Amino acid sequence: MTSTLRRLLGGFLLCLPIAAVAQFPNGPVRLNVGFPPGTGPDIVARTLSQHMGPLLGESVVVENKVGAGGQIAAQAVARSPADGQTLLLGEVGSISISPATYRNLNYDPPRDFAPISEVVRADFVLVVPADSPYQDLAAFVDGARKAADRLNFATFGAGTPGHFGAELFAREAGMKIEAIHYRSTGDAVSGLVSGAVQAAFVTTALAVPQVQGGKLRALAITGAQRSPALAAVPTFAERGLPAVNFGAWFALFAPAGTPDAVLNRLQKDSAQALTQPAAVRSLGEAGFVVVGSDRPALQALLASESKRWADVVKATGFRAD
Repeated sequence: MTSTLRRLLGGFLLCLPIAAVAQFPNGPVRLNVGFPPGTGPDIVARTLSQHMGPLLGESVVVENKVGAGGQIAAQAVARSPADGQTLLLGEVGSISISPATYRNLNYDPPRDFAPISEVVRADFVLVVPADSPYQDLAAFVDGARKAADRLNFATFGAGTPGHFGAELFAREAGMKIEAIHYRSTGDAVSGLVSGAVQAAFVTTALAVPQVQGGKLRALAITGAQRSPALAAVPTFAERGLPAVNFGAWFALFAPAGTPDAVLNRLQKDSAQALTQPAAVRSLGEAGFVVVGSDRPALQALLASESKRWADVVKATGFRAD
């Protein structure tokens, strides 16, 4: 290769990131979320889209592709063009748990997605019906150990954080449970309130109104610290179960192969959007903690979470088609 050709090629390659940014965004950006309108993930997506659109100079349109615990939305984004125009609000279930759970998953997160930024996270709360005989975590664990039959745990679907979080809790506490998988959050909460099931892990956002309304009782929270909204509820660590420390996180992804310059632009604008006071307030009221991480931090989170949940899934022996 001649020196002139090398210079021309080098100049061309240097121009690629600039060209990618100059052409992006080229029309509205679609943000796919795998859960119904009005749910926590949808609130996160719509808050982000509202504040991110003006920074991008184009509207960010939320598309609810509901079903299979977020897998349908993930699959749609995995098959989209790698131009930054189609994004995924992924979460721990579809990104870090499903690959260890499902034999025939139609996407592979490390292969199919380019991580952009962790957007928000939330803790889980162990809740029981308001008239449950279990007044605190110790009584619950003792009752579960002594029960002739396994206690029924409601989940929002097989392979979700609430499912394997319950399995993790059971393993650490030395007890047996039976996971009862409901089709929706509303159905699971209804089953819990009615007493059809004895317990569930729900996000702080979902727990607060139910506990304050006297329908559920909160026994412990999975975070490292107590929630200001449920200040009287201890952490699992405070009650001697430090390994029961997991949460729901939501992160922004693009299809694999999206140019770095576009990914960097999306990371910068999404993180800046999350600093807006109105965004912080809206997400806080919904029970979320704003993160807005950089790309390497999200990569590190994904590596850690994938290993953690793969170990939990393996220990249960659970596999699904």
